[in-house]
Amino acid sequence: MTQLETPIKFSYRDYQNLPESETKRYELLEGELVMVPAPSWFHQSIAGTLFQLLAQFVRGKALGEVRFAPLDVVLSEEDVVQPDILFVSNERRRIIHEDGIHGAPDLHIEILSPTTAGRDRTLKRTLYARHGVREYWLVDPETKTIEVLRLGPQGYQLAGHYERGQTLRSPLLAGLIIPLDEVF
Repeated sequence: MTQLETPIKFSYRDYQNLPESETKRYELLEGELVMVPAPSWFHQSIAGTLFQLLAQFVRGKALGEVRFAPLDVVLSEEDVVQPDILFVSNERRRIIHEDGIHGAPDLHIEILSPTTAGRDRTLKRTLYARHGVREYWLVDPETKTIEVLRLGPQGYQLAGHYERGQTLRSPLLAGLIIPLDEVF
């Protein structure tokens, strides 16, 4: 008798029922449970600086909310992510819940690491576009660059590629300027 291999997909409910004693961070990507390694010191330094600069701008203009990982972003029953930093505009505030974000934030920021870079550049890029994340930043600590991607009819388009000595500008957040020398 031939046995068919049927991939078993996890759901958001399965994800919610992981043991509370579990100390690892996970994401649910297309029904696959993926462990997210702890970030490096440099990764955390970059995340802290970007969070402070972004949060200060957003707060000063009363534009919405900025948060950092770990925080569940439930995009679908089979897709739960924890971007390093995210922004939810006042217009989309309804997606903010006590247990996390239920829907697509306006901005996701992922800081690449050797173990996540491939997934962040491919699977997550497609996933975020499919669910309507309006802007996606890929921060590369190795090359000290940030790519700003803007969602359009054909998916993400490069809105800007920034490196040390340059100043990042966001199409989504008019007036935001981030000198990369402060980030790296």
